[in-house]
Amino acid sequence: MEIYIALRYSYLVAKEITTAEYQALAELRYRLRKFVGEGDAVARAGGLEPQQYLLLLALRGLPEGVEATIRTLADRLALKHHSAVELVDRLEAHAYVRRSRSRDDRRRVLVALLPRGEKLLEQVARDRIGELRASGAALVNAISALLENGRSSRHGKQAVNSSKRGWGK
Repeated sequence: MEIYIALRYSYLVAKEITTAEYQALAELRYRLRKFVGEGDAVARAGGLEPQQYLLLLALRGLPEGVEATIRTLADRLALKHHSAVELVDRLEAHAYVRRSRSRDDRRRVLVALLPRGEKLLEQVARDRIGELRASGAALVNAISALLENGRSSRHGKQAVNSSKRGWGK
């Protein structure tokens, strides 16, 4: 079994990337960049810098039971702690968020979304959701093309290798 896994892994790594996979990957990147770029423009039109919008979105979209600490927000945005602090400083200056110390651990800083910030976030998010509903199919198609190209070429090759070596599915 270990040999089979090692051979399958080496096949997946060494497999030549097809033109269709390059095209699908390029299309996916194009669609993602376009969506993000348009979102940045909508955020700016609403009076937010893109990173500020992303912090508000991360804050409002935290999973149930996850505390909105500076560290959590920094992790969700892939930022260094001090960069998240600066973003919170700017958002707090505009009364979009409020920061407070945790009652359990005074070292932990919690961030809360204020009504003004929620209203602005909703305006930008409403536009982004509308855009996804209108043209999200192209993004899904790009992802599907990439996944299907990889799946079909792997399955075909795996079936040939399995039959040559007498391995089962």
